[in-house]
Amino acid sequence: MSLMNALVYEGPRELNIRSVPIPVPEKNEVLIRVSRAGICGSELSGYLGHNSLRHPPLVMGHEFAGTVTAAGQDVATLRAGDRVTVNPLIACGRCRWCLSGAPQLCSDRQIIGAHRPGAFAEYVAVPAANALVLPHEISMDQGALTEPLACALHIAKLAQLHPDQRLLILGAGPIGILTLLIAQAYGLTDVVIVDLNRERLKAAARYGGIAADSGEFLRTIAPKDGFDRTIDAVGADATRQQAVEWTIRGGRVVFSGLHEAASPLPVNLAIRNEIAMLGAFCYDSADFAAALEWLRTGRVHLADGLHLSGLENGKACFEQLLSGPNPYTKILLKTTDE
Repeated sequence: MSLMNALVYEGPRELNIRSVPIPVPEKNEVLIRVSRAGICGSELSGYLGHNSLRHPPLVMGHEFAGTVTAAGQDVATLRAGDRVTVNPLIACGRCRWCLSGAPQLCSDRQIIGAHRPGAFAEYVAVPAANALVLPHEISMDQGALTEPLACALHIAKLAQLHPDQRLLILGAGPIGILTLLIAQAYGLTDVVIVDLNRERLKAAARYGGIAADSGEFLRTIAPKDGFDRTIDAVGADATRQQAVEWTIRGGRVVFSGLHEAASPLPVNLAIRNEIAMLGAFCYDSADFAAALEWLRTGRVHLADGLHLSGLENGKACFEQLLSGPNPYTKILLKTTDE
């Protein structure tokens, strides 16, 4: 039995490098040598024991890129040596949601790194249908950003962004920053982005956002009648309430942050102002393919703020992200030097 190193979540604030068997791909799967795997906010909540989808023992990691090393007997579309990124959402393909083009709503959906072993390891086995070949223009670093960019594109689609709108983004983490870049590509200007983390706000400002670190400052720059669109990329009680309160009559709010499981909302205000409120869980297949194309053509570029660290430093990276302000937009765990 061949073994590999994997970063295993074994309980709240317990992440340890363990020697585990290298997975053997099923007939419709490929085995990928992981190169880069990003740390997502949902994994931070999982690490703390606050995420209902992640139960120990588990190898997390769903934002990743790597190289195919082996393919199952029924796989004809990929071969050893192919550089790939992976859509971690596995849907049944048969239910009403899958057949209508919304696999993210599939009642039998699974997520690599949550329902099955993920990419915080040297190798991961995934369905071949979920692996997309990386164009030569895309590095492994950028390839690992395909998944969060697909999330942000889905958020922008649900928000129905237009160039003449005033947009407020609550949260300057990776999803907030990527949504800012997408909004700019859509022609929006003067996008306001709010966060308590001064380092993240500096990154938002570098990318062209109007950074606000407090409600008081926000009040001085906000439109008098509110923002046309508001995106909550945090998911805390306070940000969810602010999202509704700062939105114009007839406006639209998209909730994507998962920090709190339940929150009180000013529903009467939403009713009186006819504010549309939508949830954005992840993405559909078209969003994921679009994210890869956006990266290939350079429509968005998130090199600034990327930090690479070895898999063996995974626990320290999680603690660093939770400990307070840091200069990183995204931490990628690496297992190769590609």
